[in-house]
Amino acid sequence: MRDSSLSAIFGALSNEMRMSTIANNLANVNTTAYKKDTMAFHDVFTRFAHDHVVTTKSYLRDKDMFPRPDIMAKPRLSEQTIDFSQGSLQETGNQLDIALSGEGLFKVQSPSGMLYTRAGNFVVDSTGTLVTEQGTPVMVSGGSLTVPPGAKLSVDEGGNISVNGNPTGSFDLVTFDDIGRLERVGGNFYRAQEGAAEVVPPDDLVVQQGFIEKGNVEVVTEMVSMIETQRSFTMYTKMIQGTDQLDKTMIQSLSRITG
Repeated sequence: MRDSSLSAIFGALSNEMRMSTIANNLANVNTTAYKKDTMAFHDVFTRFAHDHVVTTKSYLRDKDMFPRPDIMAKPRLSEQTIDFSQGSLQETGNQLDIALSGEGLFKVQSPSGMLYTRAGNFVVDSTGTLVTEQGTPVMVSGGSLTVPPGAKLSVDEGGNISVNGNPTGSFDLVTFDDIGRLERVGGNFYRAQEGAAEVVPPDDLVVQQGFIEKGNVEVVTEMVSMIETQRSFTMYTKMIQGTDQLDKTMIQSLSRITG
């Protein structure tokens, strides 16, 4: 198989992965506090043995060829990260909607262990426990919070909670020394990877009651990236088809000569 086919295959597969990420971001554009995925690619240069042989340039040619004929480049996925940049805040007036402005995460207790989220569109379940939309209890002062029916819940900018005017605790808000070590679990939850350490959120973190944080997906930017990815994928598939046609032509020509 020609080297051009290999490079084109790697390029097509990379763009297929990129398209999947873009589609997932667009599908979650209306998901509360969704944080988009970002990807980066780089070229891997494959060198041959004669690249390391010392020769005298004047014996071969006056100038180096460009691009170098002895190097093949194949695109690779170099990085896939979660963009934790701030989303815009939308006022709802709901006393159970809590938004974070700044770097920080709510802690929630799931059956599989401790998880973290930015989505503060909380509800009260049938037992009166404050939970996420998925039914996961929200951690308040190391435990869960019970809200009596019809109670008035107040939250100040520091995350301190009062129920009917009585202080009942504060949200367990944390961040991480390296927030990039969080892995996504579902659309809105994150799990700390091994070695990631919780730290106290910065002083500029503000808790705002009656607001929700919208996702940080920019539709126009994602659509432009989608068009770019589609065109790149088409280009790579045409390269594969062109190389395949050249191979067939060469095989037919050789068969006529040897026949």
